[in-house]
Amino acid sequence: MSLDNRSLNGRRKSVSYAKWGYIFILPFFLVYIVFTLVPQVLTIYNSFFTNYMDGLKHIGPEFVGLKNYVSLFTPNKQGSILILKYAANTMILWFLGAVPQFLIALLLAVFFTSYRLNIKGQGFFKTVIYMPNLIMASAFSMLFFTLFSKVGPVNQFLQQSGIMDKPLDFFASKVTVRSLIALMNFLMWFGNTTIVLMAGIMGIDQTLFEAATIDGANAVKVFFKVTLPLLMPIFVYCLITALIGGIQMFDVPQVLTNRLGMPNRTSFTLVMYLNNYLSTSKNYGMSGAISVIIFIITGILGGIVYKFLSAQYKDPVEKPRRARKGARK
Repeated sequence: MSLDNRSLNGRRKSVSYAKWGYIFILPFFLVYIVFTLVPQVLTIYNSFFTNYMDGLKHIGPEFVGLKNYVSLFTPNKQGSILILKYAANTMILWFLGAVPQFLIALLLAVFFTSYRLNIKGQGFFKTVIYMPNLIMASAFSMLFFTLFSKVGPVNQFLQQSGIMDKPLDFFASKVTVRSLIALMNFLMWFGNTTIVLMAGIMGIDQTLFEAATIDGANAVKVFFKVTLPLLMPIFVYCLITALIGGIQMFDVPQVLTNRLGMPNRTSFTLVMYLNNYLSTSKNYGMSGAISVIIFIITGILGGIVYKFLSAQYKDPVEKPRRARKGARK
């Protein structure tokens, strides 16, 4: 048998395993198309229609074009555009919880992964800081509502210790309500962020830290010159996912304020606004328009965060490439 015939027979007997990769990921794409992509397309489609319940009478669906979007950005009798007001509420609530979340998570991640300190029992601490994330947000909100109510333990402690003469209504003040929501979001998510950042730091080559230490860099310089730049891809991922979750904030303020966003709807979020249309008037067209706007806001803010923060770890790679291209020309 010639060499060509043997190689031909070998190719016939060999099995190509490349197709199995596509077969294994096929269920994901099927589930994504059926349960995510199709509903997204239908939401955009329904946002151009009037479709709601008026008592027992069903109105629509009737094509109205961009009327739903125009209505959302039309000022009410008080002269305020509600969707912009609730978008501002959402971003304020997210910012108040996200800033301490990332600061504490960064400090804890560096602390637990420090080879100098060599902290023992990291598994125990990881479990403890992650446990609040396992508690349902609605249960967390009910707990805080009970603690800070007029007859709750916090008011009883303040009165018995002589700090307050009468119960303080924590839910009558914009500052206290927003602070409680931010505190709950911080407690629920800082553990998850800490563990992800720890994984990112542990993936950095240890010799880089040793080289920086030998060169005389202290802990602060090592963090800002070595750890943070190399951790930036993971940090950007955590920040964008936290931003997406913050824009979709619903269960914590919904339960804590009894879906009213009190006081004076200063803690009313975008998804609470969306849920209001779905649960009360069942205006599917307007709900679809709000969903599309939330999607656009999420995409714009996520793109801005990615562009500005990712440039810090892309530039060191891109600049040499540009220099080489310029030299070739």
